[in-house]
Amino acid sequence: MKILKKLDLKPCVHGGEVWEISKKTGLRREDIIDFSSSVNPLGPSQKALEAIKDSLSQIPVYPDSNSTLLRKAIASRYEGVTEDNVVVGNGSTELIYLFAEAFLEDGDVAVVPAPTFGEYERAVRRMGKAVNHVYLNEDFHVEVDAFLHEMAGAKVLFFCNPNNPASLLTPKDDLIAIVERALEQGVLVFLDEDFLEFVEGEKHLSLIGKIAEYPNLFVLRSFTKIYGLTGLRVGYGIASKEIIQTLTNAKTPWNVNCLAQVAAIAALDDEEHLEKTRELVRNEKAFLMDGLRRIAAFKVYPADANFIFMDVRKSGFTAAQLKSKLLNFGLLIRDCSSFHGLDEYYVRVAVKTRRENERLLEAFKKTVEDYA
Repeated sequence: MKILKKLDLKPCVHGGEVWEISKKTGLRREDIIDFSSSVNPLGPSQKALEAIKDSLSQIPVYPDSNSTLLRKAIASRYEGVTEDNVVVGNGSTELIYLFAEAFLEDGDVAVVPAPTFGEYERAVRRMGKAVNHVYLNEDFHVEVDAFLHEMAGAKVLFFCNPNNPASLLTPKDDLIAIVERALEQGVLVFLDEDFLEFVEGEKHLSLIGKIAEYPNLFVLRSFTKIYGLTGLRVGYGIASKEIIQTLTNAKTPWNVNCLAQVAAIAALDDEEHLEKTRELVRNEKAFLMDGLRRIAAFKVYPADANFIFMDVRKSGFTAAQLKSKLLNFGLLIRDCSSFHGLDEYYVRVAVKTRRENERLLEAFKKTVEDYA
C-alpha cells in the first residue's frame, strides 16, 4: 500500500500512564498511586458525580454540539466575558491542536518554550509547520527578552503559566510585556492557564480579564486538573469573538459528550469542593516540599502549581531508574526526560493527600538514601 504522506511525528509522552503500567507490572490499576498526573487529589465534586447519574437518560440523544449551557456557565464566572468568548473542547489538548490547525498556514513559525508541555510542539509539527524553541534559564524561569527576540516573524506563541514541568509562575507584568509585543508584531498568543487555579490569587494573576485589550490572546483552561474530571475530557478557551468563531467553525461536531457537559456545569457550581481542594493542596505541598528537601540527593525547585519538580542526578539514579524503583512500592512518578530541553535526571511528582505523600516520602528515603 502506498503511503501518500508521512508526518515525522512521535507520540508525546505523558504522565497518568496507569493502564500501561498495570499491564507491564501486573499491578492492579487501583493499587497504583499516581504521582505522575497532577490532578485534584480529592477527585471530582460529588455534585458533578450526581449530575452524571441524573443525566444518564441523555445518552441516546446527540449532545449539544456547541456546549451552550456550559459556555454560559463558564462565561458567568468572568467579568466582561460572554458565551461568544468561550469555546469548549474534548479536553484542553483538543483545543491546542484545533488552534494550530485553525491559525497556522504554509511558512508559519510557532514559538514554544523549552522545557514545556509537549503537545504544543506536536500540534505544530502535525500541521507540518516549524517550531522555534526559547530555552528557559538554568533555574527554569522565563527570560522576557529572549521571547521578545524570538517572536519576530512568528505566527503563534505557545506559553504555559505556571509552566509544566517546572511548576513556576511567570510574573503577570512579564506576561503582559510579551503579549503586548506580540500584538504589535501580529503574533497570536496561546496562553495555557490549566494549572493557575491551584495558585493563590489566581483571579488576579490570570489574563482572562485582558482579552478585550489584547485581541491576539487566547487563554486555555481545563476541567481535568483542579476539577478532577480527568476521564471525561473537558477543556475550554476564552478569547475575542473573532478567535472563538474561527475555532468554533473548525472544531469537530459533538466534541464534548452530554455527561461531560453536565458534570462540568455542576463542578463550576461547587465552590465548597474547590476551596477544600485548594486548602488541601496548599497544606500538602508545604508538607511534601519539606520532606523532599530533607533528602540530600534531590535538588527541589520552588513550586507554584500542584506539582514539584526535582533534579535527582546526585541520587545515582536516572529519572527512568528512579521511576522503576518507585513502582516496586506501587507508586508512579513522572520521568521528565521526554521534555525538550531536559536531560535524563529530572522528575515531577504531584501533590496528593497526606497518607499518599507520606508513602512517597518513605519510598524515596528507602530507595535513595540507601544508595546515595
